Amino acid sequence: MRVLYLSAWYPTERDQMAGLFVRKHKEAVERQGADVRVAYNEEKNAFRSLMMLWREVKQWMKEGWVPDVVQVNVLSKHALIAYWLKKRYNVPYIIVEHWSGYLPQNFSIRGGWHLKLMKILAREAYCILPVSQNLQSAMKKCGIQNARWERIHNVVDDFFYRRSTDGRPTVDRQSTETSPRDVTEKRLRNERCHLLHVSCFDEKAKNVKGLLRAVREVAERRQDFTLTLVGNGADWVADRAYAESLHFPDGMLIWTGEQTPQEVCQWMQQSDVFVLFSNYENAPVVLSESLAAGCPVIATSVGGIPEIINNQCGVLVTPRDEKALAREIYRMLDHFNDYDKHTIRSLGVQYDYQSVGEKLYAIYKQAVGE
Repeated sequence: MRVLYLSAWYPTERDQMAGLFVRKHKEAVERQGADVRVAYNEEKNAFRSLMMLWREVKQWMKEGWVPDVVQVNVLSKHALIAYWLKKRYNVPYIIVEHWSGYLPQNFSIRGGWHLKLMKILAREAYCILPVSQNLQSAMKKCGIQNARWERIHNVVDDFFYRRSTDGRPTVDRQSTETSPRDVTEKRLRNERCHLLHVSCFDEKAKNVKGLLRAVREVAERRQDFTLTLVGNGADWVADRAYAESLHFPDGMLIWTGEQTPQEVCQWMQQSDVFVLFSNYENAPVVLSESLAAGCPVIATSVGGIPEIINNQCGVLVTPRDEKALAREIYRMLDHFNDYDKHTIRSLGVQYDYQSVGEKLYAIYKQAVGE
């Protein structure tokens, strides 16, 4: 089956992380036998971008590669090409939606003709696949309608599921000044619990400062733990400076900067608790990765997070409630071993390449009438 991806985001040499979830969907359906081509460009002018995409698709069709189905990744201008292919060649299209701009905490929908066009493009799709039920509800409140909705998961890399015979992760990278194994061995010697946070350090969404304040409150009462903060982003420098102003005990905070996915996997597999204190989310893949790695979670009850985390794998707190977060961190320091890692990993299986790829490929087949 030939599948055309029309994508608003996709990884490039300049930014390897942008739209990474789209590339993983592509890889997942390719494992099911799909022949996938991606039409994407970084042109900022909407009209020029659309023309560039259309010329690329037309060239493929002239060469004999005509798509059986189109996947629109994020409902935006490039969906016009999918709409035209449906009307001209009867090629069905689906929409996979990741965008947080529908959510009230990050509302970014333009009204007028733009919203009217979005509604038309959404209605003509074979189905819409948001990454969370919460996102689906938010889209419907904006007037986005379709006869069929289904939730689709983002994909977790295979190596998050692999374990060596001694229980340690199979990945063994030592490219950072402070490695996951260094921290694990230090923790074992000092009997410390290891907390982990991974994010893009976007303060508006991730509320890292609120997390730091809650952790600092816990540190007033006990110091038998560390917190590793993995990632980079627009607010990373400011967040680190803010942490210094809180005067944490020496060695309690570990800042790694940006890490490879394999290194993130190591951190998760060798941590005791993952913490995410977001103000809003859709379906953060770091939580799915934590489950695949067998790591229990403390997170906020926002967006699609309650669809991922339950009492078998973690605990939820109210967003911005730093007192509640501090209480749960304090409790988890003594009770993280109450969570069964095998159960947590079993909850994470639904995010692997096979599960997600099979579901997407089945929807493609239904769309083309197979």
